[in-house]
Amino acid sequence: MTSDGIRFSLDDAYKHLRRVDPVLAGLIDRAGPFEPRPRPDAYASLMRTILFQQLAGAAALAIQRRFFALYSDEDRPPTPEELLATTDEQLRAAGVSRQKAGYMRDLALHIVDGRLNFAELDSLPDDEVLQRITSVKGLGEWSAHMFLMWHMGRPDILPTGDLGLRNGMRLLYGLPATPIPAEAKAIGAPWAPFRSVGSWYMWRVAETITPVS
Repeated sequence: MTSDGIRFSLDDAYKHLRRVDPVLAGLIDRAGPFEPRPRPDAYASLMRTILFQQLAGAAALAIQRRFFALYSDEDRPPTPEELLATTDEQLRAAGVSRQKAGYMRDLALHIVDGRLNFAELDSLPDDEVLQRITSVKGLGEWSAHMFLMWHMGRPDILPTGDLGLRNGMRLLYGLPATPIPAEAKAIGAPWAPFRSVGSWYMWRVAETITPVS
């Protein structure tokens, strides 16, 4: 991995995407270079994914601060062992729901008993990583896709369950409606083996283009 978290050639990605998709080629020119968002700690990344589910950013950050403060003055998640030693009452007092507490404990148990070994993941194909991540309660396919893209830097992930990505496709390609996941999969198929980069550009277009009413 390079210092910016990229594990593949961006030049190769741009060349391929420009060749197979002229519409996307124009967006690449307008939007600029792909910008990864690597997260250096795998456990912290998944813990944050669980904690932030179905919460607005400010509320999630406030709960995260109270949650971390249960363990130290440092801005860090608890170790799996620390989390497993925490009572439901302590977690609820910090604002963590009973359901999320159960999900985080399941993540901690997967790590402690070796079912989720982060040192092994780099050697596994995408589908196997997805299977191991989604074996944790509260972490579904979308969470696994985000982990593969942003933490692991995998180049060929197309998270068709993401509404923002599908909205970007609707806007960029002038579709009459937001594509369903199967349609999004077909749209993104030519981008392989660099579907992660194509996906990022769909989010960019969703953020920057306002539909005409």
